[in-house]
Amino acid sequence: MKHLPALASAITLTAGPALAHGGAHLHPHGSESWLPVILAALTVGGAAALAYVRSRK
Repeated sequence: MKHLPALASAITLTAGPALAHGGAHLHPHGSESWLPVILAALTVGGAAALAYVRSRK
């Protein structure tokens, strides 16, 4: 439970682009296929790096 605030803020930050409106937004048009893959890979890679660093302590 002590990691809940960090998890909640990470979810909030990653959900931001999904709430985009008709104005300026983060993703370029035509990126519907590769952008989610890249974001997921970065998220999994970051989590793996964090787990590795924390396990070495």
